[in-house]
Amino acid sequence: MTELLGKAELVAFLATADAERARAFFEGTLGLRVVDDTPFALVLDGGGATVRVQKVERVTPPSGTALGWSVPDVAAVARALGDRGVRCLRYETMEQDDLGIWTSPAGARVAWFEDPDGNVLSVTEAT
Repeated sequence: MTELLGKAELVAFLATADAERARAFFEGTLGLRVVDDTPFALVLDGGGATVRVQKVERVTPPSGTALGWSVPDVAAVARALGDRGVRCLRYETMEQDDLGIWTSPAGARVAWFEDPDGNVLSVTEAT
């Protein structure tokens, strides 16, 4: 039993105070497939992992990245996001390129953006 949850299916959680706006963003802008839309949560297929966007009165986003994807070409994704009206976040403490992509000391390239409720999301191109 040392693996406890190592082989269990991962479920990620976010929150939204405006389910229609969240659905338009995750389904329409990001292209995630809607699995279910209940009175309690919008359930999405996040590339094989379940993403439950909980419907709440008020959202207090976490201070760091809440959800991220590993992508083969972060620049292409950042450009596509920009074409869909999503701007990558800029951080004063990080050197980022024109698209808002930061290159880590190990070489991974990362861009951050927000969902409509202010949850920080990311895309990362591994080295």
